Amino acid sequence: MTKVTAELNPNRLATLRLRRTRRPHSFDAPRSVSEIPTTHPLMSPEANVQRIMQTGTIWFAAAIGSVAVTLGLLLASGWRPALLTGAVRVLWWAASALVAVSVGLIGWSGCPILEVDVPTANRNKSRTMQLGTMMFIVGGTTALLAVLLGPAV
Repeated sequence: MTKVTAELNPNRLATLRLRRTRRPHSFDAPRSVSEIPTTHPLMSPEANVQRIMQTGTIWFAAAIGSVAVTLGLLLASGWRPALLTGAVRVLWWAASALVAVSVGLIGWSGCPILEVDVPTANRNKSRTMQLGTMMFIVGGTTALLAVLLGPAV
């Protein structure tokens, strides 16, 4: 932060002096390695991997359940992917493939088996859970858009 002070100088009317001051805020950059804050215990690799493995199973079941309910209701109403034509059909199948891959990523993230050391598993499981969730949302929304763009049953 820069502090501006005004001083009266006998040779001049007024002099502005700029002086840099350091305010001790948490968003200031650390001056040395010892000032770097440590991560919160809940975000340690061990705790994060354990949390992903515990909640991943729930997310996996929720993803499977939502796909089953949505597709089941569509099929029960008489809708079939064969009703779609051209680009909308391609959109439906591409989105369906995206949802299938996303469910696999979410399931793999929640798997309670560590394939490597904990820091690497933390990185892998975090990324695949985030990617799987994003792909699930995008794929599901796109698939439902294709259904809406298709003919009414």
